[in-house]
Amino acid sequence: MRAVLVPVCLLLVSPISTTSWASSSELVLNPKQMCKRARRSRSKMADICINKPGLLQHIAGGIGLAQAECQYQFRYRRWNCTSAKKSIKKVMLRDTRETGFVNAIIAAGITYQVTRACTKGEPLDCSCNKNKNRKKNKKKKYINVPEGDWAWSGCGENIEYGIKRSKDFLDTPYKKRSDMKTLVKLHNYVAGRLAIKNYTRRECKCHGLSGTCTLKTCMRKMPNFREVGNRLKQRFDGAAKVIPGNDGQSFIPEGDTIKPPGKSDLVYSEDSIPTDFCHLNTTLGSFGTQGRSCNGTSQGEDGCGILCCARGFQTYEKVVQKNCQCKFHYCCDVKCEICNETVKYSICN
Repeated sequence: MRAVLVPVCLLLVSPISTTSWASSSELVLNPKQMCKRARRSRSKMADICINKPGLLQHIAGGIGLAQAECQYQFRYRRWNCTSAKKSIKKVMLRDTRETGFVNAIIAAGITYQVTRACTKGEPLDCSCNKNKNRKKNKKKKYINVPEGDWAWSGCGENIEYGIKRSKDFLDTPYKKRSDMKTLVKLHNYVAGRLAIKNYTRRECKCHGLSGTCTLKTCMRKMPNFREVGNRLKQRFDGAAKVIPGNDGQSFIPEGDTIKPPGKSDLVYSEDSIPTDFCHLNTTLGSFGTQGRSCNGTSQGEDGCGILCCARGFQTYEKVVQKNCQCKFHYCCDVKCEICNETVKYSICN
């Protein structure tokens, strides 16, 4: 073991720029290619492509944010939302449960990113979401309420603007279509947006003398995007299979005893076979699970028994170096020893 000094300091960690991530990686939806097809039309999507490059950049950032979240949510599943070699685009050609999740998370990602940009004062054609009471009391910084009560005030996140722009870009090409795949796609877009809208939280600040809270001013805030991803993942696990309705304009559950899906539920019309993603299949966009790391002690989706598709797995050992026996020394260092630790890891055959 050897000793090292670790300085004690405050780390300012900035989030990864989704716009730069989006521009440097292959996206499941490429805004530039979509705009090439839309430029000759007079649609809202074409207006964004031609006249609003700043908004288009945030839309691309939202798609990148969604794709990164998809890969996080499915990191321990046979299908891990990989974008390598256009595999995810081949998945999107079908209408499976996986397709439904991707469509929902993309609609949510665009809504989230555009709303956040608007809140930060980016040069978009939007404004923050001010409460109606705020407009009626322009001369008052706060609204007078009884002690211990709260009032809407300040400048909340304009989620409706983010939803509108998500619709303008994603839904526009499908407005005049009513085929089954389109109906399912548009439904899942709505479900993705509602995963944000229906779970906004009230964020309040206290005002008063000597730390009292005689007045609270509150505004609406979006949930963290990881919460959005977690919620949509739960919807994925409970997604409903649907078939065309008799009117040709809607869909119904495949089984008579199945409850009709709500607006927040994910739906699909094509089953994905459990072994679809076990082996290399370029037609389906599957790279298989050979060589994937797995959890040798888990019985869940991340466990080697499920992830490796009954092909077995190999367990290896490796030595890693870690800080250990750390002690604080005034002022202001932490002195640690460097210890070697043997860890086990498993790889699918």
